[in-house]
Amino acid sequence: MSRRVAAIAAGVCLAWTAAGAVLLWPDRDDGVGGNDPPPAEAVAGPTRDEALSPEPEGLPTETDQTTTGPAVQSPAPEAAEFAVERTGPPYAVTPRLKRPPAAGLLFDVDGGEVLWARSPGRRRPIASLTKMMTALLIAERHRPGERVLVSRKAVGVEGSRIGVLRAGRRVPLRGLFAGLILASGNDAAAALAQHDAGSIASFVARMNGRAGELGLECTLFAGPAGLQDRGNRSCAYDLAALARAALAQDWVAATVRRRFLELPFPVKGGTLSLANNHYFAQRGLPGVRGAVVTGVKTGFTDGAGRCYVTTARLRASHLGVVLLDSKDPLRQVPALLRAGFAAQGQLPAARTPPRRGDGAA
Repeated sequence: MSRRVAAIAAGVCLAWTAAGAVLLWPDRDDGVGGNDPPPAEAVAGPTRDEALSPEPEGLPTETDQTTTGPAVQSPAPEAAEFAVERTGPPYAVTPRLKRPPAAGLLFDVDGGEVLWARSPGRRRPIASLTKMMTALLIAERHRPGERVLVSRKAVGVEGSRIGVLRAGRRVPLRGLFAGLILASGNDAAAALAQHDAGSIASFVARMNGRAGELGLECTLFAGPAGLQDRGNRSCAYDLAALARAALAQDWVAATVRRRFLELPFPVKGGTLSLANNHYFAQRGLPGVRGAVVTGVKTGFTDGAGRCYVTTARLRASHLGVVLLDSKDPLRQVPALLRAGFAAQGQLPAARTPPRRGDGAA
């Protein structure tokens, strides 16, 4: 009976994969960047003190060096646990945004309340924000001490990469995981996907299955990296919920907030040095004194535009911003977070009253 069920499941999966054409790279697509490149000054190498600083609490250690398979998968959380509320205006925050994003959301990370929204259910390509789901699945299913065999396909991926991988070598999963998040490595995404599921297509099926478990109603993944825009989409509501789920994983949360990270790795010099290319994780939030950036991810392709998921904590508040196709994320993210923290009593309210309706939908 079990063989019959397995055969049926395999057939359904194969049919779905063929119908969905879930490939990591199409023959041709609009965007080849795969991630929003930060300013040059934001990716300078770590100082010695930063590179050798203790790991943040919650980052897994390399104690399971002999592990060869995935860890036991924890039960999927209920969709309601990480969902954000779906309410319309009036919102608690009415920001003044020049050239507002195509879609956006300001939300409470801890409770899921929405403080501001613009077209929050609008489906948009999401570029490397896709890697939040890849990171979540790897954190749920694997351990840092596993060894990952790097394929030629992983080495040959386009766009942003770790760039030190060699086909046929086995490397620590922990380094790939950090490279996936901090450097937005498309090569790391491919290698991790193949390690987890045996193929890119099978991993994408797992991504979409997990999206269903989390109740992500407007999300569809076509690859583990977000390199292509066609067939890879989500909305601000879903991305906020995905960010909440990812930050609930200690390994993810401890990595996305790092500015720099150095790890033992089988490369020349024996060390993999990584800088976080999330602008605000590197530089902090201008005008929001005392706020600590806690994550999460950025992305860019021609079709998706500049996409940001940024979370920050200020005293008792933990807020997050989702921006999709923003023309001015470096001003809009701090402006929204400032307004949100003020609305929650963590900052003085703005002196100039906002104009009605600016930036809202």
